[in-house]
Amino acid sequence: MARYLSTYETKIDGKRAYKNVKYPLIPPSDQDVYVTTTFTDRFDILAKQYYQDKSLWWVISTANSNLTQNSLHPPAESIIRIPGRSRIPFILSEYESLNS
Repeated sequence: MARYLSTYETKIDGKRAYKNVKYPLIPPSDQDVYVTTTFTDRFDILAKQYYQDKSLWWVISTANSNLTQNSLHPPAESIIRIPGRSRIPFILSEYESLNS
């Protein structure tokens, strides 16, 4: 599945294991957009809408660390922060740095 493409695989005692993925802090910026979610919203759909790349769902989820991080669905009627598109290269660079 595509969501596992960036999972970091390693070997422990000759067996396949996965490293924990580390996500960068994404502080607020004046480039961010704030939206009120609906019952049908999902982080991957919002990422596709705002970044044209649904695999960047984690950017929106991480930027809203006040929300439960165990679902692709933000709670309905929540105001969430969507980091500005121009910030994505920096966020991805930080992500790669943390996980290299």
